[in-house]
Amino acid sequence: MGGKIPTLFVFALLCVPIFCPAVAGEWGTDTWLSSVISSERLDSGDEFGCHGYEGVDPIDDPWVIAACKEYLVGLTNASRWGINPISFGISHPVVDEETGAFLISSGFSIVGDMVEDAPEGLSIATRNGASLEKGASDKTMIESAEEDSLVSIHWRARVGDLRVREDKDVISWLEEQPVWFTTWGEWHLHRESGLSTNAVLNNSTITIQPSQPMDMGSWSVPGTIMIELNSTVISVSESDGKPMPMLASDERKLTVGWRQVDGGIIVTKHPETTVIIELDSGTGGIVTTPLLTFNDLNYSVTIVGHHTSNLFRWTQDFSGSHLSFTWLIERSPEESVGWKLPLFAMTMLIAVPLSIVYLIRNDQFS
Repeated sequence: MGGKIPTLFVFALLCVPIFCPAVAGEWGTDTWLSSVISSERLDSGDEFGCHGYEGVDPIDDPWVIAACKEYLVGLTNASRWGINPISFGISHPVVDEETGAFLISSGFSIVGDMVEDAPEGLSIATRNGASLEKGASDKTMIESAEEDSLVSIHWRARVGDLRVREDKDVISWLEEQPVWFTTWGEWHLHRESGLSTNAVLNNSTITIQPSQPMDMGSWSVPGTIMIELNSTVISVSESDGKPMPMLASDERKLTVGWRQVDGGIIVTKHPETTVIIELDSGTGGIVTTPLLTFNDLNYSVTIVGHHTSNLFRWTQDFSGSHLSFTWLIERSPEESVGWKLPLFAMTMLIAVPLSIVYLIRNDQFS
């Protein structure tokens, strides 16, 4: 009988971690959001928005809206243009008034991408470019996009334990297109910034400045206008005399600058700055038109990373890519009981052999 005691004892010890219930209500943290990967994505022009907490519906539990924002801001900035997130992923066609109020009070102004109706104060970003998933992508849908529109393409790296394969051919094709690579927030605020810009001609000097104060929160997104004129441009500079950089015709990421086009020039400037254009002579007049698409490109494209719970997994196939992504961050439940399980396992590794030796010796002396 004594020889059976060590075996039963060891079996009981090994079964404890298997049948021990996990601690409920704990949420994990994606540390990749505060790593060099996050910095690289921001430098590339990406945006971080929110998708909430896994398994929690913001329509039923609106507390998750502010909680997701707090979680994200604690790890990274939302964009190179601002700190706080302004885009939120909703999996319902209709955003009701109560949910809309929670979104707006938390600083969100854009919802998508299957949303069809939302309260005033919220802009809708629509999924209209299919997916990057191999076998689900649709190049024709992207090619048929309307001029100056925003094309949102769905991407999700994992569904449960299943890895989703990306369509490499479509990605390569997209990277070669003469389109603006942007994000939900950048596209919407670039449009607002351009619409709020005015140009005034005085003799041979054009002054470009905001036509009205803009409420862009903590974001400062440049806007673009086209100025039709029949004079030669001598210089383009900011009000402090610093020359504005020239834009290349193939520049596809939003940046400040100017370039000449047929019939005039286009200028992209920060919303709070003033730009001075000196002409070689007076002109009969100018015509100013806000441009919805940066650098007078055909249309705009963003890849929307849904349910982004692990930034490394979601981005690993796009290292060095020219595309821009709107990452909708989702906080997942803690996969384990945190530090308790590794500590418990280590204790078992030490305790089990010692227990066996102790019980064997005890049996022998008995």
